[in-house]
Amino acid sequence: MTVPRPRSAPDDATTLRLGYGTNGFANHRLDDALAVIADLGYDGVALTLDHDHLDPFVPGLTRRIAAVGRRLSELGLGVVIETGARYLLDPWHKHAPTLLHDDPTRRIEFLRRAVRIGADLGAEAVSFWAGVRPDTVTPQCAWDRLVAGCATVVDAADSAGVTLGFEPEPGMLVQDIADWRRLHAALGGPTRLGITLDIGHCRCLEPWPVPQCVAEVAEHLVNVQIDDMRRGVHEHLEFGTGEIDFPSVLAALADAGYRGLVAVELPRDSHAAPAVAARSIEFLRAAAATAATAAASAAATAGARPTGGEVPADVLCSASTEETATVRYSNTGRLLE
Repeated sequence: MTVPRPRSAPDDATTLRLGYGTNGFANHRLDDALAVIADLGYDGVALTLDHDHLDPFVPGLTRRIAAVGRRLSELGLGVVIETGARYLLDPWHKHAPTLLHDDPTRRIEFLRRAVRIGADLGAEAVSFWAGVRPDTVTPQCAWDRLVAGCATVVDAADSAGVTLGFEPEPGMLVQDIADWRRLHAALGGPTRLGITLDIGHCRCLEPWPVPQCVAEVAEHLVNVQIDDMRRGVHEHLEFGTGEIDFPSVLAALADAGYRGLVAVELPRDSHAAPAVAARSIEFLRAAAATAATAAASAAATAGARPTGGEVPADVLCSASTEETATVRYSNTGRLLE
């Protein structure tokens, strides 16, 4: 059973395709969340497989997938699949088990199912991450487990014809772009394993300005999550409340030729989801307009648009980073996300 992709990527690489994550609509039924997202003008959705939003372990899953596929098609929404549900696999431990645990069987089965669901929905990417290394597992053992688990998932994606986006996540075993490169190399550079880049994470801990992060991974970029963030603090913030200069980021995505969804990632704002989603799309559209105006002005002045995501130094000031960052989490020491 295959549901055709509702909306294909545009031929114009400068076209910004905005999406919204269903993990920011946790208090809505999935059908209602999709309707609100579409009504607000979003082009797609980052669908987190979760208890109330397409649970991959429920009976009648095939029928449910088909129903979701029809709904996406009716609403004209593209889709990426996200796998960051907090307590889907273990009611006692958030995100457990991961690929790093002693018994990763349930996680691997979950990711295999996510790949099959992605194939059935015509998803543009299926996104996943490493997980936090358990205290009882040595770094080398954790790394070996991660590589072995990812190889299994890559094999499943190859068989299904699905693109994977691996997300570096602050505090996890693969937490930055350098770690992703190491993993990609360890797996032999599989073509179906790209990178999911969270724009907020770039500001949080990467050593480069945020637009440069986009340029660094442009050839492997298959999925983008977008949110505001502050240096050294892993907390997803509404746009305009953190430190990121978004026109320069959107210009970098355009310069990179990225054609996929740019999905808002605000998992802690479900209590006000429609209002937050409405503010988010207005903010990003305004940022995109500012980026386009700046590009046109630069082209008129210099006779050509800057390449490689370059923007004037004064624009980068709020998006630049120090060489290192100490990432802060909640008072319990757990990840804020």
